[in-house]
Amino acid sequence: MVSMRSANERLAHRRNVVDEALEAFVQDRMTGSEAPAMSLARDVLLAGGKRYRPVLALLAFEAAGGGDPNEVMDLALSAELIHTATLVHDDIYDQSKTRRGKPTLHASHGMAHGIIAGDYLFVLGFELGGRYEARIVERMARTCAGIATGELLQFEHIDDLATTPEDYYAIIDGKTAGAFATACSCAAIVANAPDSTVEALDGFGMEVGRAFQLVDDMLDLTGEASMGKPRGTDVHEGKMTLPIIHALTMLHGVEREQLADVLRNFSDDRWEELTYLLQEAGSFDYALQLIENHLDRALAEIDSLPPSAARDLMSEVARLSQSRRT
Repeated sequence: MVSMRSANERLAHRRNVVDEALEAFVQDRMTGSEAPAMSLARDVLLAGGKRYRPVLALLAFEAAGGGDPNEVMDLALSAELIHTATLVHDDIYDQSKTRRGKPTLHASHGMAHGIIAGDYLFVLGFELGGRYEARIVERMARTCAGIATGELLQFEHIDDLATTPEDYYAIIDGKTAGAFATACSCAAIVANAPDSTVEALDGFGMEVGRAFQLVDDMLDLTGEASMGKPRGTDVHEGKMTLPIIHALTMLHGVEREQLADVLRNFSDDRWEELTYLLQEAGSFDYALQLIENHLDRALAEIDSLPPSAARDLMSEVARLSQSRRT
C-alpha cells in the first residue's frame, strides 16, 4: 500500500493530466465553427473539481493491464463531459443560482443558453466515447438513459414521504453510480481485460458511486457553505435522500408527525428541529455505516485484480470520497 502522501501526489498528477487534456480539447474547439458553443460551456467545464470519474477511468485502465494512457484518455474526457452536462442540467432543474460559489450557467446567461450548453456537452461526450468499440458505446448509451430515468424517478418522489430505500437506490444508481461503473468498466474494455476484470471494475465503480451519493446526502444535511452549494438544498427541494427516508421509517407517533411537518413546511429556522429528529432516529449513523459498507464492497471487488500501484490508488480514491467536504 502506498503512503497517504504518495497517494495524494500520484492522484494530483493524474488530475493534472486530465486537466491538461481537457484544456487542450477545449482550446481545439475554440478555434473552429463550434467556438460560440464552447465559449459558452468552457467556464463550467474548466471550473475545476476532483475529476473522480476520469481519474478512476485512467486508474482502472492501468489496473486492468492497460499500457499507453492515451488509449483511454478520450474515454476519460467523455466521462467528465457527460458529468458536466448533467450538472448544467441539474442546476436548471433545481433552479440553483450558484455552484462552487459562482453563478450557474443559466443564471448568468439565461435558461435557453444553459440548456444549449448542457446539450452541447452531452454531444461532445458521445463524440469522444463513440470512438471506441460498440460495447463501450452501448454501455455509455445505457448509462445516459439511466441518468434520464433516475432524474424522472426523483421528480416522481419529490415530497413523497412514502419513498422507500429501494426507490432511492433506483434513483441514485441511474443518476450517479452508473456513471462511475461505466467509466471503470469501459476503461477495462479498452485495456482488453477479461470479462471478469471488466465486471469487477463495474462493481467497484457502482459501489463507489453509491457511497459518493450518500456522502452528498450527508453534506446537504451537515455541510457548510464551502461545500459548493447551500446546505439544505435537497431538503428545500423536497428530495427524499436516504437519511430522511430512514428517519421517516424509524420514528413513530408524535416524532414521526413532527418530522413530516418539518419536511412539508421546511424553512431555515427549522434546521435544529430537523437535525434533532434525524439524530433521534439514528439516521446519520445509519448513513455513515452504509457509506462504509459500500466502500468495503468496492474494495472487495478489486481484490481479485493483480497488485499494482493503480489498484492501491483506486482504493485511496474510494476512501478520499468518503472524507470529502465538497
